[in-house]
Amino acid sequence: MTTSLLGTSFIGYSRSTGNEPHCNAVQLGTGAKLEPVYLSATPDEVEKAMALAAAAFPIYSNFSGKTRAGFLRAIATEIEGAVEDIVARGQLETALPEPRLRGETGRTVGQLRMFATQIEEGSWVDARIERAEPDRKPVPKVDLRSMLRPLGPVAVFCASNFPLAYSVAGGDTASALAAGCPVVVIAHEAHPGVAEIVAAAVIRAAKLTDMPEGVFSVLYGGGRTVGQAVVKHPVTQAVGFTGSRAGGTALMDIAANRPQPIPVYAEMSSINPIVILPGALERGEEALAESFFGSLTLGVGQFCTNPGLVFLPTGEGRTFLAKLKSLIEASGPGMMLHAGISKSYAGSKSAVAAAPGVETLAASRSTVADGQGASAVFTVAIADFLKNESLQKEMFGPATLIVRGTVEEIEAAIPKLEGQLTASLHATDDELANHGPLVQALQRRAGRLIFNGYPTGVEVCHSIVHGGPFPATSDGRSTSVGTMAIYRFCRPVAWQSFPDAALPPELQEANPLGIKRME
Repeated sequence: MTTSLLGTSFIGYSRSTGNEPHCNAVQLGTGAKLEPVYLSATPDEVEKAMALAAAAFPIYSNFSGKTRAGFLRAIATEIEGAVEDIVARGQLETALPEPRLRGETGRTVGQLRMFATQIEEGSWVDARIERAEPDRKPVPKVDLRSMLRPLGPVAVFCASNFPLAYSVAGGDTASALAAGCPVVVIAHEAHPGVAEIVAAAVIRAAKLTDMPEGVFSVLYGGGRTVGQAVVKHPVTQAVGFTGSRAGGTALMDIAANRPQPIPVYAEMSSINPIVILPGALERGEEALAESFFGSLTLGVGQFCTNPGLVFLPTGEGRTFLAKLKSLIEASGPGMMLHAGISKSYAGSKSAVAAAPGVETLAASRSTVADGQGASAVFTVAIADFLKNESLQKEMFGPATLIVRGTVEEIEAAIPKLEGQLTASLHATDDELANHGPLVQALQRRAGRLIFNGYPTGVEVCHSIVHGGPFPATSDGRSTSVGTMAIYRFCRPVAWQSFPDAALPPELQEANPLGIKRME
């Protein structure tokens, strides 16, 4: 281990004097503390990281897409070379199984290469050219050319539930680096060792590809101390965050109250409603219950897309409910990602169970040990659901609330929901055609609509939208997954009457990069 490598580096893993201890990783299941002790970055280290990022920005932002793509591909290669270390450490820190860790590593390197291909091709910059018409009457037309340019250094907060795909080199970092923005990452205390391994891979890639010092740094120290200092710092121009609603809204407040407000792209809270119409039940209630149970309990319910709310017509679905009840009762608990999530999940389940009008349909009969989470299903009439806003809160675990009402009441209730990442409709093609207003209502409340499927299993591709109206995300016009994520970290700039040689290559007449342009 090295001490406080600055610049193209991770900062805060240091044995120097003056640093406060931040955290040990904890081995889930045993509670044993894992070495090393990770120390908080000092104010001087934070300041140095930000100064280096500021110095790197004018250099890195002017690299060609091809050069930045080489950096992203090098990161992917270095992470792949460290996969055995990632899996070994990840199993200790997170209790995630080996296949999940390998799969998430694959997703991480895949999205890095996806962004590399995008910026190498180049059309994402939306280059537009309006040539001068000096003889136009009554007013001559000036030469105007525009394209997207990077915002500046970006702060990225690692997520607790994704130690790779939403962390050090995850989607926020990949999209910001692709856009041309240096990145300062705030590591999560739930998986500091994995963060260190991935950070070291990014550092090696930066050095191999001759990136400017300061293009990437990682700080340990937590969101309420080091993280807030980074968001408040005048160098920071945008924030990427995946986590709790409280954490995301706190960062939004800090960013909005700066002398120069900056955007915060926060993914925060979603219960991913599912509407089941009678035709879907007629196709096979037991099979529907089994597939729903699989989505509900996937990853011990710790994905942002697990279905936490189901609308089921009154008087329908008796076999569905009976099968779901048997599956829940027979299910065993799973180890959750860390003690904080386990405690929060238990508290949210208890709050829902005690709410007026709510009944517990089923709960796991297994003994639940410390740090574990067990499945549960609750039911409530739609009138009681609408009276109690707290029933829209995310439980973040393998529990769901089934709301009973007529199809007309369900349709009327959808606009009263908070913003969601996803909304699913199980129905026949005829029902889909006959319930246009229901589909439109779901579309207004969610970023991704699903027909006869489930929200878990996010396809990382060009057309995916992983965002939604508040509080699913802080800005429903954006996505944190897929190549559209790059647009969060850039802004449009126009050049008027500039000589050709002074224009960015994307806007020059010769078009030396060969990108597609609007002319």
